[in-house]
Amino acid sequence: MDPLSTTPRTRLRRVPERSSADRADLYAILDAALICHLGVVVDGSPRVVPTGFGRLGDTLYLHGSSGAASLRHGPSRDVCVTVTHLDGVVVARSLFHHSLNYRSAVVYGTPTVLDGDDKLTGLRAITENLAPGQWDTARRPTRKELAATTVLALPLAEASVKIRQGPPADDPEDLALDVWAGVVPVRRTFLPPVPDPTLRPGIEPPPHIASRTAS
Repeated sequence: MDPLSTTPRTRLRRVPERSSADRADLYAILDAALICHLGVVVDGSPRVVPTGFGRLGDTLYLHGSSGAASLRHGPSRDVCVTVTHLDGVVVARSLFHHSLNYRSAVVYGTPTVLDGDDKLTGLRAITENLAPGQWDTARRPTRKELAATTVLALPLAEASVKIRQGPPADDPEDLALDVWAGVVPVRRTFLPPVPDPTLRPGIEPPPHIASRTAS
């Protein structure tokens, strides 16, 4: 697996030891997320939109309404996609050294609008990221629904990864202070599925939905 290449936009200038050139770290961060934030310039003004996405290989798939300005403008120019996982609040003895434990990825590139089989491939990747197993369970989109949906493909050719883990980095002279220091972990939890009020009696959550409660 080729490492991530450094570009002027992806070079980490502050605390560079938190960067990672391991492409596996990029994949892990993306695959563990449910939404990303798509940054694009619309009519000369920056716009950042939370967006559903999925990944296959070295391609990130983004989707939304065909009427969304962010998706109409995205294919004509560079965009920026970010994903962040909060793993803990770092509590230090000094206010200056309070921090967060996190894993983050930033992807730059010019996306391509998909159609035909490529569009279905992208929609499947997005669906399987949000609800694994659902693509083969739910009804497939109609032509009208496909026309109302835009799917973008963004190559993972230019990306950066930044990770911070571990305890606070207090100054040596502060270690003797009678102030608690440590990490408050943060974890994402799926709760038991709640049925649609119009669901017919006797239809139970399928295993691929019910199993997420324990993850």
